[in-house]
Amino acid sequence: MDLRVVLAGLFMAAGCFFLIVAAIGILRFPDFYTRMHPAGKADTLGQALIIAGLIIYWGINLVSVKLLIIALFIMVANPTAAYALANAAYASGVKPWKKGEERK
Repeated sequence: MDLRVVLAGLFMAAGCFFLIVAAIGILRFPDFYTRMHPAGKADTLGQALIIAGLIIYWGINLVSVKLLIIALFIMVANPTAAYALANAAYASGVKPWKKGEERK
């Protein structure tokens, strides 16, 4: 087995792990704002690791350049969208969860 294939598999497995953790976090956290955290952070990292694994697997070629551009776009767009969504929710009156309150 080629080292490149193993390394790509490790990156993709780590990316899948972070995507699963983000999905669990979205389901388990109590309110909108705390759910935005795994959606904005762990999801971005998971996608970036999967794309990095694909770049390692395919080697240096035009496909890798396109994947790198996609990864850079995701690294900018996901956190920006999460911030804008949380800011819009706060401006529209969505109240943050406080300790001791019932989950929604």
